[in-house]
Amino acid sequence: MLKVVVLVSGGGTNLQAIIDKVQDGTVTNTEIVGVISNNYGVKSLERAEKAGIDNKVVAPKDYPDRASFNKALLAALDSYDPDLIVLAGFLVVIPEIVIQKYEGKIINIHPSLIPSFCGTGYYGLRVHEAALARGVKVSGATVHFVDAGTDTGPIILQKAVNVLPGDTPEILQRRIMEEAEWVILPQAIDMIANNKI
Repeated sequence: MLKVVVLVSGGGTNLQAIIDKVQDGTVTNTEIVGVISNNYGVKSLERAEKAGIDNKVVAPKDYPDRASFNKALLAALDSYDPDLIVLAGFLVVIPEIVIQKYEGKIINIHPSLIPSFCGTGYYGLRVHEAALARGVKVSGATVHFVDAGTDTGPIILQKAVNVLPGDTPEILQRRIMEEAEWVILPQAIDMIANNKI
């Protein structure tokens, strides 16, 4: 059984997609053992609570410096003894001490087809704003392993989504979530849980 911890910052729609796919049996051999957020009072914590998943907040503002926060985040992760850490809209740079300890055991979902519109500064709506400004006809999402760089780890899965006339960043974001992110993130977890990667 793959023990998964999901790291979140906001609404938790990707978290919900994972919860749903584990509950309906699409994702097998997997248990979500914990959810960690860097923010208090976010919808993702409600989603975890509703699903009966242990959850906690490790917020940078609660610590005197980044090094203290990094140690607290590592300790919170260690408390779950995870086999896989899933970044599902976690808007914090993963500390080096976490990457070193869990090398090859951290995956992230990014809302573009890497290597397009990725790296430092590309997150949330900024990704979709950049894609529309560039005039791309196809965007999508990428699940990749996390390494010391920003969106530079090995790619696991990608799914393309058409950009349509009249798209706003918000409309494109929603379509990419529905058609790509909520599909390939659970799929990647299932592949890892069943030794297909």
